[in-house]
This record gives sequence, C-alpha cells and structure tokens, in this order.
Amino acid sequence: MAKKSLLEARKLINKHEFKSRHDEINFFKKIKPHLNSKLIYYVKLFNIEGKRPRSSKKSQSKYLNGHIDKLQDYFNDNLEFYHYYRRNANSLDEQYFLRGNADIRLFPDCLLFFTDEQFSTSHDGTVATIIAYDMLIVHLKTEIDKLENNNGMEQAMNPFSQQSHLFWTAHKTDLIELIYALHSCGAVNSGTADIKEMAAAFERLYNIDLGNYYHTFVEIRSRKSNNTKFLDKLKTALLKRYEDSDE
Repeated sequence: MAKKSLLEARKLINKHEFKSRHDEINFFKKIKPHLNSKLIYYVKLFNIEGKRPRSSKKSQSKYLNGHIDKLQDYFNDNLEFYHYYRRNANSLDEQYFLRGNADIRLFPDCLLFFTDEQFSTSHDGTVATIIAYDMLIVHLKTEIDKLENNNGMEQAMNPFSQQSHLFWTAHKTDLIELIYALHSCGAVNSGTADIKEMAAAFERLYNIDLGNYYHTFVEIRSRKSNNTKFLDKLKTALLKRYEDSDE
C-alpha cells in the first residue's frame, strides 16, 4: 500500500509543478517521508522478525536489544540533522527539501536524489528513516516488555486492558475535531497511525461511542464560520491558565 501510494505520488509530481517553493518543501519534508516511512518500517520489521531466534526469551531479548542499538546508531550518525528535524527547524529547508538544491557538504544520508532527482531531495529519505526507526524502536521495546514481563504483567502495561474511569464530558464533535487535528499534525506514531485506530483508542479511554466520526468530520470541515471551534477554545483556555499561573 505504501509503495503504491509513493508510485502514485511520483506520477503526480512528474505531471504537475508545485505552486510554490513552500509547497515543494512541505511535500518532501512531511508528506513523502510519512509515506516512505511505512515502507521502510515494514521491510525492516520483516527482516528483523524473520531472523529472530526461536529459543529462550533471554536470547530473543538480547537479539531485539541489539537491533534497537543499531537503530539508535543511525540517529547518532546523523545527529546534526536529527536535532534539526526534532526541533522542527526550517533554516536549511531549501537545501534539505528542494529538488536539485542539495549541498554535498551537508552529507545526505541517501544518494537516491542523484538517480531520481525529480522525486527526491537530499534528506527526505533521512526523515522517512527517522520516522520508521522511531516506530521500530517502540515496537521492539514492546516485544521485549512482553518477553520480560509475563505472568499477567502485560495487562498492567496496557492501560486499555482495564476499564477506564475517564469520561468525555464535552461534545462528541469536539473530541472528533481533536482526533483529526492530532492525526493531521502527525502527533501519534510520527503520523503513521490510522485514524480508525486512534478513534477506537479514544473511545476506550473516554468511554464514548464516536459513531460515524468521518461523517462528523465532513460536517466540521464544512462549517462556514469556524471549523476549528474546539481547538480555538483549547488555545484560549490554556493561555488563560498561563496568565492565571503568573498572578
């Protein structure tokens, strides 16, 4: 699915020009890496799990920890760019995320942009790898926890295995607006989480049935006056709390 989406995106990019440099940067800094990260994640996970020992739990944990160390080595090897990306900096975006504008002194991680200049920049592949490796580390740590914490400990690790005592008391529409906002900005699983999975998680956490949340989202989007009503309300409330804390 990820490979198909990338191929379709490549066709569109080859047929149409970006309206602005900002749009091009946004595509290669955010959109393409999130698609590519899924492909990297599943290919890497398949290889790791395919060679995973079937012996003792201790051997499996050692094996998985070894891969976590290798994944983290990638972050260390690309530490300067890693911090740049984590800070959500943008001062070098034109060098990192515009096609044909790469500076070899910036040491790009992926040389694909030399062979596919129309659909690659010097660092969009690096962003995709960072996102994928983040997800892999989370997955591998979860697997290690399962191996090392048996006898019912998995239940304690999973907050959704027990009935939540939290209840959503604002409007259902407000929660749906919040979920779509979190999904849109890539706040969960580096933007790769499925909206259906996120909605189900919030339903369990807040003991609520969101119903046809996609239909509700369409209604929110079509509001003529304010289609970010709840998010604006959250911002106002938080700013007021800041002010009250200063008094």
